[in-house]
Amino acid sequence: MHEYFRYIRCNTKPQLMNEKLLQYLWNFKVFTHFNFTDTDGNSVEILNFGKWNTDSGPDFLMAQIKIKNIILAGNIELHVKSSDWIFHQHSKDPAYQNIILHVVFQNDADIKEFKDQNIPTLELRNHIDKNIFQKYEKLLKENQFIPCEKIFSIKKIPINFHEENVLKKLEAKSLEIEADLQLYKNNYEAVMFHHLAYSFGLRVNASIFKQIAESIDFTIINKILQHKTQLEALFFGISGWLENPKDSQMKIWKREFDFLKAKYNIPEITIRPKFLRLRPPNFPTIRLSQFADLYFQHQNVFSKIISAANTNALHEIFKEVEASQYWNNHFNFTKISTIDQPKILTKDFIELIILNTVLPIKYTYHKHLDENIGDNILSYYNEIHSEKNSIVQEWKKLGLKVKNSLESQSLIYHFKNYCEAKNCLNCGIGFKILKES
Repeated sequence: MHEYFRYIRCNTKPQLMNEKLLQYLWNFKVFTHFNFTDTDGNSVEILNFGKWNTDSGPDFLMAQIKIKNIILAGNIELHVKSSDWIFHQHSKDPAYQNIILHVVFQNDADIKEFKDQNIPTLELRNHIDKNIFQKYEKLLKENQFIPCEKIFSIKKIPINFHEENVLKKLEAKSLEIEADLQLYKNNYEAVMFHHLAYSFGLRVNASIFKQIAESIDFTIINKILQHKTQLEALFFGISGWLENPKDSQMKIWKREFDFLKAKYNIPEITIRPKFLRLRPPNFPTIRLSQFADLYFQHQNVFSKIISAANTNALHEIFKEVEASQYWNNHFNFTKISTIDQPKILTKDFIELIILNTVLPIKYTYHKHLDENIGDNILSYYNEIHSEKNSIVQEWKKLGLKVKNSLESQSLIYHFKNYCEAKNCLNCGIGFKILKES
Protein backbone atom coordinates (compact mmCIF):
# COMPACT_ATOMS: atom_id res chain seq x y z
CA MET A 1 0.00 0.00 0.00
CA HIS A 2 1.37 3.39 -0.97
CA GLU A 3 0.97 6.69 0.81
CA TYR A 4 1.48 9.34 -1.84
CA PHE A 5 -0.48 12.41 -2.80
CA ARG A 6 -2.21 13.27 -6.05
CA TYR A 7 -3.93 16.48 -7.05
CA ILE A 8 -6.93 15.44 -9.15
CA ARG A 9 -8.95 17.96 -11.10
CA CYS A 10 -12.65 17.54 -10.44
CA ASN A 11 -15.25 20.14 -11.38
CA THR A 12 -12.35 22.39 -12.48
CA LYS A 13 -11.00 22.60 -8.90
CA PRO A 14 -7.91 20.59 -7.86
CA GLN A 15 -8.50 18.31 -4.88
CA LEU A 16 -5.95 16.56 -2.72
CA MET A 17 -6.35 12.80 -2.49
CA ASN A 18 -4.12 9.98 -1.35
CA GLU A 19 -4.70 6.30 -0.67
CA LYS A 20 -4.59 6.70 3.09
CA LEU A 21 -7.36 9.31 3.02
CA LEU A 22 -9.38 7.21 0.58
CA GLN A 23 -9.04 4.13 2.84
CA TYR A 24 -10.03 6.24 5.84
CA LEU A 25 -13.19 7.48 4.11
CA TRP A 26 -14.09 3.94 3.06
CA ASN A 27 -13.44 2.46 6.49
CA PHE A 28 -15.56 5.07 8.29
CA LYS A 29 -18.14 5.29 5.48
CA VAL A 30 -17.80 9.06 5.10
CA PHE A 31 -19.91 9.55 1.97
CA THR A 32 -22.59 12.00 0.90
CA HIS A 33 -24.79 9.11 -0.31
CA PHE A 34 -24.61 5.34 -0.69
CA ASN A 35 -26.35 4.82 -4.02
CA PHE A 36 -23.29 3.22 -5.55
CA THR A 37 -23.06 2.16 -9.18
CA ASP A 38 -20.07 0.66 -10.95
CA THR A 39 -18.48 2.23 -14.03
CA ASP A 40 -20.84 0.20 -16.24
CA GLY A 41 -23.92 1.63 -14.50
CA ASN A 42 -24.78 -1.46 -12.42
CA SER A 43 -26.07 -0.91 -8.88
CA VAL A 44 -23.58 -2.02 -6.21
CA GLU A 45 -24.75 -2.67 -2.65
CA ILE A 46 -22.00 -2.88 -0.04
CA LEU A 47 -23.11 -5.51 2.47
CA ASN A 48 -19.80 -5.45 4.35
CA PHE A 49 -17.13 -2.81 3.74
CA GLY A 50 -14.48 -5.28 4.94
CA LYS A 51 -11.75 -5.16 7.57
CA TRP A 52 -9.10 -2.51 7.06
CA ASN A 53 -5.78 -4.24 6.37
CA THR A 54 -2.78 -2.17 7.45
CA ASP A 55 -0.29 -4.85 6.37
CA SER A 56 0.66 -5.90 2.84
CA GLY A 57 -2.04 -7.15 0.47
CA PRO A 58 -5.51 -5.86 -0.40
CA ASP A 59 -6.73 -2.82 1.55
CA PHE A 60 -9.95 -4.38 2.90
CA LEU A 61 -10.43 -8.06 3.69
CA MET A 62 -13.51 -10.24 4.13
CA ALA A 63 -15.87 -7.82 2.38
CA GLN A 64 -19.25 -8.57 0.78
CA ILE A 65 -21.05 -6.85 -2.07
CA LYS A 66 -24.23 -7.48 -4.04
CA ILE A 67 -24.32 -6.77 -7.79
CA LYS A 68 -26.77 -8.07 -10.42
CA ASN A 69 -28.54 -9.98 -7.61
CA ILE A 70 -25.35 -11.95 -6.91
CA ILE A 71 -23.55 -11.77 -3.54
CA LEU A 72 -19.77 -11.79 -3.78
CA ALA A 73 -17.39 -12.29 -0.84
CA GLY A 74 -13.70 -11.45 -0.90
CA ASN A 75 -11.31 -8.50 -0.78
CA ILE A 76 -11.49 -4.88 -1.93
CA GLU A 77 -8.59 -2.83 -3.27
CA LEU A 78 -8.60 0.99 -3.26
CA HIS A 79 -6.62 3.32 -5.50
CA VAL A 80 -6.59 7.03 -6.23
CA LYS A 81 -6.76 6.23 -9.96
CA SER A 82 -7.73 3.00 -11.72
CA SER A 83 -4.40 2.97 -13.52
CA ASP A 84 -2.62 2.59 -10.18
CA TRP A 85 -3.55 -1.11 -10.32
CA ILE A 86 -1.18 -1.42 -13.28
CA PHE A 87 1.37 1.01 -11.80
CA HIS A 88 1.59 -1.06 -8.59
CA GLN A 89 1.83 -4.33 -10.56
CA HIS A 90 -0.85 -6.07 -8.50
CA SER A 91 -1.66 -8.45 -11.37
CA LYS A 92 1.55 -10.37 -10.69
CA ASP A 93 0.89 -10.67 -6.94
CA PRO A 94 -1.05 -13.77 -5.79
CA ALA A 95 -2.28 -11.85 -2.73
CA TYR A 96 -4.59 -9.89 -5.03
CA GLN A 97 -6.30 -12.86 -6.69
CA ASN A 98 -9.50 -12.67 -4.64
CA ILE A 99 -10.53 -9.08 -5.45
CA ILE A 100 -14.30 -8.62 -5.74
CA LEU A 101 -14.35 -4.82 -6.13
CA HIS A 102 -11.92 -2.16 -7.29
CA VAL A 103 -12.70 1.15 -5.55
CA VAL A 104 -11.12 4.29 -7.00
CA PHE A 105 -11.42 8.01 -6.58
CA GLN A 106 -11.14 8.57 -10.30
CA ASN A 107 -11.62 6.00 -13.05
CA ASP A 108 -8.96 7.01 -15.57
CA ALA A 109 -8.43 3.66 -17.31
CA ASP A 110 -10.17 0.38 -18.04
CA ILE A 111 -8.36 -2.60 -16.52
CA LYS A 112 -8.57 -5.49 -18.98
CA GLU A 113 -8.33 -8.29 -16.40
CA PHE A 114 -11.22 -6.76 -14.43
CA LYS A 115 -13.34 -6.65 -17.58
CA ASP A 116 -12.42 -10.25 -18.41
CA GLN A 117 -13.26 -11.48 -14.88
CA ASN A 118 -16.35 -9.27 -14.40
CA ILE A 119 -14.81 -7.50 -11.41
CA PRO A 120 -16.64 -4.17 -10.99
CA THR A 121 -14.95 -0.79 -10.50
CA LEU A 122 -16.60 1.76 -8.22
CA GLU A 123 -15.70 5.45 -8.63
CA LEU A 124 -16.12 7.52 -5.47
CA ARG A 125 -15.40 11.12 -6.44
CA ASN A 126 -19.08 12.07 -6.63
CA HIS A 127 -19.78 10.45 -3.25
CA ILE A 128 -17.32 12.56 -1.23
CA ASP A 129 -18.08 16.00 0.19
CA LYS A 130 -15.63 18.52 -1.29
CA ASN A 131 -15.31 20.17 2.16
CA ILE A 132 -13.37 17.12 3.30
CA PHE A 133 -10.57 17.94 0.89
CA GLN A 134 -10.41 21.53 2.07
CA LYS A 135 -10.31 20.49 5.73
CA TYR A 136 -7.74 17.77 5.11
CA GLU A 137 -5.49 20.04 3.06
CA LYS A 138 -5.71 22.64 5.81
CA LEU A 139 -4.68 20.06 8.41
CA LEU A 140 -1.65 19.10 6.35
CA LYS A 141 -0.48 22.62 5.53
CA GLU A 142 -1.00 24.59 8.72
CA ASN A 143 2.20 25.21 10.68
CA GLN A 144 0.76 25.64 14.18
CA PHE A 145 0.78 23.98 17.58
CA ILE A 146 -1.73 21.40 16.29
CA PRO A 147 -2.75 21.05 12.62
CA CYS A 148 -6.45 21.71 13.34
CA GLU A 149 -5.83 24.73 15.56
CA LYS A 150 -7.88 27.14 13.43
CA ILE A 151 -10.87 24.80 13.20
CA PHE A 152 -10.54 23.15 16.61
CA SER A 153 -13.26 23.39 19.22
CA ILE A 154 -13.79 21.68 22.57
CA LYS A 155 -16.97 20.14 21.15
CA LYS A 156 -14.82 18.07 18.79
CA ILE A 157 -13.26 16.11 21.67
CA PRO A 158 -14.86 12.63 21.73
CA ILE A 159 -16.40 11.06 24.83
CA ASN A 160 -13.82 9.12 26.92
CA PHE A 161 -11.05 10.82 24.91
CA HIS A 162 -8.73 11.30 27.93
CA GLU A 163 -9.35 7.85 29.38
CA GLU A 164 -8.58 6.14 26.05
CA ASN A 165 -5.40 8.16 25.50
CA VAL A 166 -4.02 7.45 28.97
CA LEU A 167 -4.80 3.73 28.64
CA LYS A 168 -3.00 3.68 25.28
CA LYS A 169 -0.02 5.40 26.89
CA LEU A 170 -0.05 2.95 29.80
CA GLU A 171 -0.21 -0.03 27.46
CA ALA A 172 2.71 1.27 25.37
CA LYS A 173 4.77 1.81 28.52
CA SER A 174 3.69 -1.59 29.81
CA LEU A 175 5.16 -3.27 26.73
CA GLU A 176 8.54 -1.66 27.51
CA ILE A 177 8.34 -2.83 31.12
CA GLU A 178 7.39 -6.37 30.06
CA ALA A 179 10.39 -6.48 27.72
CA ASP A 180 12.63 -5.52 30.67
CA LEU A 181 10.94 -8.12 32.87
CA GLN A 182 11.71 -10.79 30.31
CA LEU A 183 15.33 -9.65 30.24
CA TYR A 184 15.60 -9.70 34.05
CA LYS A 185 13.73 -12.98 34.59
CA ASN A 186 10.54 -11.37 35.89
CA ASN A 187 12.37 -9.59 38.72
CA TYR A 188 9.97 -6.71 39.38
CA GLU A 189 12.19 -5.26 42.13
CA ALA A 190 15.12 -4.92 39.72
CA VAL A 191 12.99 -3.50 36.92
CA MET A 192 11.40 -1.03 39.35
CA PHE A 193 14.91 0.04 40.40
CA HIS A 194 15.92 0.65 36.77
CA HIS A 195 12.77 2.59 35.89
CA LEU A 196 12.84 4.71 39.03
CA ALA A 197 16.44 5.60 38.18
CA TYR A 198 15.18 6.70 34.76
CA SER A 199 12.60 9.00 36.38
CA PHE A 200 15.12 10.50 38.78
CA GLY A 201 17.30 11.42 35.80
CA LEU A 202 14.55 13.55 34.27
CA ARG A 203 14.83 14.29 30.55
CA VAL A 204 18.58 15.10 30.41
CA ASN A 205 19.90 12.15 32.42
CA ALA A 206 17.03 9.65 32.26
CA SER A 207 18.72 7.13 29.96
CA ILE A 208 22.10 7.68 31.67
CA PHE A 209 20.67 7.00 35.14
CA LYS A 210 18.97 3.88 33.81
CA GLN A 211 22.31 2.73 32.37
CA ILE A 212 23.95 3.25 35.75
CA ALA A 213 21.19 1.27 37.49
CA GLU A 214 21.35 -1.55 34.93
CA SER A 215 25.15 -1.75 35.21
CA ILE A 216 24.79 -2.87 38.86
CA ASP A 217 23.61 -6.39 39.67
CA PHE A 218 20.49 -5.80 41.77
CA THR A 219 21.62 -8.43 44.28
CA ILE A 220 24.41 -5.99 45.23
CA ILE A 221 21.85 -3.23 45.84
CA ASN A 222 19.89 -5.59 48.08
CA LYS A 223 23.00 -6.33 50.14
CA ILE A 224 23.89 -2.68 50.82
CA LEU A 225 20.42 -1.16 51.31
CA GLN A 226 21.12 -0.48 54.99
CA HIS A 227 24.19 1.61 54.14
CA LYS A 228 23.24 4.90 52.49
CA THR A 229 26.89 5.98 52.16
CA GLN A 230 27.66 2.82 50.21
CA LEU A 231 24.67 3.34 47.92
CA GLU A 232 25.83 6.87 47.17
CA ALA A 233 29.42 5.72 46.75
CA LEU A 234 28.33 3.12 44.20
CA PHE A 235 26.35 5.64 42.13
CA PHE A 236 29.01 8.38 42.39
CA GLY A 237 31.85 5.99 41.61
CA ILE A 238 30.23 4.60 38.47
CA SER A 239 29.54 8.20 37.44
CA GLY A 240 33.32 8.83 37.48
CA TRP A 241 33.19 11.52 40.17
CA LEU A 242 35.46 9.90 42.79
CA GLU A 243 38.65 9.58 40.79
CA ASN A 244 40.34 12.55 42.54
CA PRO A 245 38.61 13.07 45.92
CA LYS A 246 39.24 16.60 47.21
CA ASP A 247 37.44 16.75 50.55
CA SER A 248 36.90 14.42 53.48
CA GLN A 249 33.43 13.29 52.42
CA MET A 250 34.58 12.49 48.90
CA LYS A 251 37.41 10.42 50.39
CA ILE A 252 34.85 8.43 52.42
CA TRP A 253 32.80 7.74 49.29
CA LYS A 254 35.96 6.82 47.38
CA ARG A 255 37.02 4.35 50.11
CA GLU A 256 33.56 2.74 50.15
CA PHE A 257 33.46 2.50 46.36
CA ASP A 258 36.86 0.79 46.22
CA PHE A 259 35.70 -1.63 48.92
CA LEU A 260 32.48 -2.48 47.01
CA LYS A 261 34.36 -2.93 43.75
CA ALA A 262 36.73 -5.42 45.35
CA LYS A 263 34.09 -7.28 47.39
CA TYR A 264 31.55 -7.69 44.60
CA ASN A 265 33.96 -7.82 41.66
CA ILE A 266 32.32 -4.76 40.05
CA PRO A 267 33.83 -4.17 36.60
CA GLU A 268 35.61 -0.95 35.68
CA ILE A 269 32.89 1.13 34.07
CA THR A 270 32.22 4.86 33.92
CA ILE A 271 28.87 6.34 32.86
CA ARG A 272 29.03 10.12 33.19
CA PRO A 273 25.77 12.06 33.80
CA LYS A 274 25.28 15.53 32.33
CA PHE A 275 25.06 18.88 34.12
CA LEU A 276 24.50 21.09 31.06
CA ARG A 277 21.21 23.04 30.89
CA LEU A 278 20.09 21.82 34.33
CA ARG A 279 19.00 23.92 37.27
CA PRO A 280 21.15 23.16 40.37
CA PRO A 281 18.32 21.31 42.24
CA ASN A 282 18.21 18.88 39.28
CA PHE A 283 21.97 18.30 39.15
CA PRO A 284 22.70 14.55 38.88
CA THR A 285 24.69 14.74 42.14
CA ILE A 286 21.55 15.75 44.04
CA ARG A 287 19.22 13.33 42.23
CA LEU A 288 21.51 10.31 42.70
CA SER A 289 21.89 11.08 46.40
CA GLN A 290 18.09 11.30 46.72
CA PHE A 291 17.72 8.06 44.77
CA ALA A 292 20.12 6.37 47.21
CA ASP A 293 18.07 7.71 50.13
CA LEU A 294 14.84 6.30 48.67
CA TYR A 295 16.29 2.78 48.73
CA PHE A 296 17.92 3.35 52.13
CA GLN A 297 14.59 4.41 53.66
CA HIS A 298 12.42 1.82 51.89
CA GLN A 299 14.10 -1.53 51.47
CA ASN A 300 10.98 -2.98 49.86
CA VAL A 301 10.04 -0.15 47.47
CA PHE A 302 8.26 -2.35 44.97
CA SER A 303 5.90 -4.05 47.45
CA LYS A 304 5.05 -0.71 49.08
CA ILE A 305 4.20 0.80 45.72
CA ILE A 306 2.10 -2.17 44.63
CA SER A 307 0.11 -2.16 47.87
CA ALA A 308 -0.48 1.63 47.89
CA ALA A 309 -4.24 2.10 47.48
CA ASN A 310 -4.25 5.77 46.51
CA THR A 311 -2.00 8.69 45.64
CA ASN A 312 -1.66 9.76 49.27
CA ALA A 313 -0.13 6.38 50.06
CA LEU A 314 2.26 6.78 47.12
CA HIS A 315 3.27 10.26 48.27
CA GLU A 316 4.11 8.83 51.70
CA ILE A 317 6.79 6.62 50.15
CA PHE A 318 8.64 9.59 48.63
CA LYS A 319 7.88 12.59 50.82
CA GLU A 320 10.71 12.09 53.39
CA VAL A 321 13.37 11.36 50.75
CA GLU A 322 16.28 13.83 50.72
CA ALA A 323 19.89 14.06 49.66
CA SER A 324 22.53 13.38 52.30
CA GLN A 325 23.71 16.19 54.61
CA TYR A 326 26.77 16.98 52.47
CA TRP A 327 24.42 18.30 49.81
CA ASN A 328 22.68 20.77 52.15
CA ASN A 329 25.30 23.35 51.13
CA HIS A 330 26.59 21.74 47.91
CA PHE A 331 25.20 21.20 44.43
CA ASN A 332 28.47 19.80 43.10
CA PHE A 333 31.54 18.29 44.74
CA THR A 334 33.79 20.63 46.80
CA LYS A 335 31.89 23.79 45.75
CA ILE A 336 30.14 25.21 48.80
CA SER A 337 26.86 26.96 48.01
CA THR A 338 25.43 30.07 49.68
CA ILE A 339 22.15 28.12 49.92
CA ASP A 340 22.18 25.83 52.95
CA GLN A 341 19.08 23.67 53.26
CA PRO A 342 18.02 20.03 52.92
CA LYS A 343 17.50 18.89 49.32
CA ILE A 344 14.11 17.20 49.55
CA LEU A 345 11.87 15.91 46.75
CA THR A 346 9.29 18.51 45.78
CA LYS A 347 5.65 17.55 45.36
CA ASP A 348 5.88 18.23 41.61
CA PHE A 349 8.89 15.94 41.27
CA ILE A 350 7.20 13.17 43.27
CA GLU A 351 4.15 13.37 41.03
CA LEU A 352 6.35 13.11 37.93
CA ILE A 353 7.85 9.90 39.34
CA ILE A 354 4.39 8.54 40.09
CA LEU A 355 3.10 9.36 36.60
CA ASN A 356 6.14 8.24 34.62
CA THR A 357 7.16 5.10 36.51
CA VAL A 358 4.99 4.09 39.45
CA LEU A 359 1.59 3.94 37.75
CA PRO A 360 2.86 2.17 34.59
CA ILE A 361 4.50 -0.52 36.76
CA LYS A 362 1.38 -0.89 38.95
CA TYR A 363 -0.66 -1.24 35.74
CA THR A 364 1.74 -3.84 34.31
CA TYR A 365 1.78 -5.87 37.53
CA HIS A 366 -2.01 -5.94 37.93
CA LYS A 367 -3.23 -6.05 34.33
CA HIS A 368 -3.22 -9.87 34.10
CA LEU A 369 -4.68 -10.23 37.60
CA ASP A 370 -7.37 -7.56 37.78
CA GLU A 371 -9.84 -7.05 34.93
CA ASN A 372 -10.74 -3.62 36.35
CA ILE A 373 -7.17 -2.39 36.51
CA GLY A 374 -7.75 0.23 33.82
CA ASP A 375 -10.48 2.00 35.79
CA ASN A 376 -8.54 1.61 39.04
CA ILE A 377 -5.36 3.14 37.64
CA LEU A 378 -7.25 6.03 36.03
CA SER A 379 -8.56 6.99 39.47
CA TYR A 380 -4.95 7.76 40.52
CA TYR A 381 -4.58 10.16 37.60
CA ASN A 382 -7.72 11.98 38.67
CA GLU A 383 -6.13 12.63 42.08
CA ILE A 384 -2.91 14.16 40.72
CA HIS A 385 -2.57 17.76 39.57
CA SER A 386 -2.02 18.61 35.93
CA GLU A 387 1.59 18.96 34.80
CA LYS A 388 2.88 22.43 34.00
CA ASN A 389 4.70 22.40 30.69
CA SER A 390 4.62 24.08 27.30
CA ILE A 391 2.41 21.43 25.64
CA VAL A 392 -0.27 21.69 28.34
CA GLN A 393 -0.10 25.51 28.16
CA GLU A 394 -0.71 25.45 24.40
CA TRP A 395 -3.78 23.23 24.86
CA LYS A 396 -5.07 25.67 27.47
CA LYS A 397 -4.74 28.51 24.94
CA LEU A 398 -7.23 26.59 22.79
CA GLY A 399 -9.80 26.86 25.58
CA LEU A 400 -9.28 23.58 27.41
CA LYS A 401 -9.46 23.57 31.19
CA VAL A 402 -6.95 20.94 32.21
CA LYS A 403 -8.07 19.92 35.70
CA ASN A 404 -5.85 16.93 36.55
CA SER A 405 -3.10 14.67 35.31
CA LEU A 406 -5.57 12.38 33.52
CA GLU A 407 -6.29 15.26 31.16
CA SER A 408 -2.73 16.62 30.97
CA GLN A 409 -1.20 13.17 30.35
CA SER A 410 -3.83 12.52 27.69
CA LEU A 411 -3.13 15.80 25.90
CA ILE A 412 0.65 15.34 26.04
CA TYR A 413 0.29 11.81 24.63
CA HIS A 414 -2.14 13.00 21.96
CA PHE A 415 0.12 15.83 20.86
CA LYS A 416 3.20 13.59 20.55
CA ASN A 417 1.45 10.69 18.81
CA TYR A 418 -1.10 12.44 16.61
CA CYS A 419 -0.67 16.21 16.30
CA GLU A 420 3.12 16.40 16.02
CA ALA A 421 3.10 13.57 13.46
CA LYS A 422 0.06 15.06 11.65
CA ASN A 423 -1.60 11.69 12.12
CA CYS A 424 -5.01 13.34 11.71
CA LEU A 425 -6.70 10.38 10.02
CA ASN A 426 -6.21 8.23 13.13
CA CYS A 427 -7.17 11.00 15.54
CA GLY A 428 -10.61 11.10 17.17
CA ILE A 429 -10.69 14.89 16.88
CA GLY A 430 -9.56 14.77 13.24
CA PHE A 431 -12.25 12.20 12.49
CA LYS A 432 -14.95 14.53 13.82
CA ILE A 433 -13.56 17.51 11.94
CA LEU A 434 -13.49 15.63 8.63
CA LYS A 435 -16.85 13.92 9.07
CA GLU A 436 -18.89 16.86 10.33
CA SER A 437 -19.80 19.54 7.84
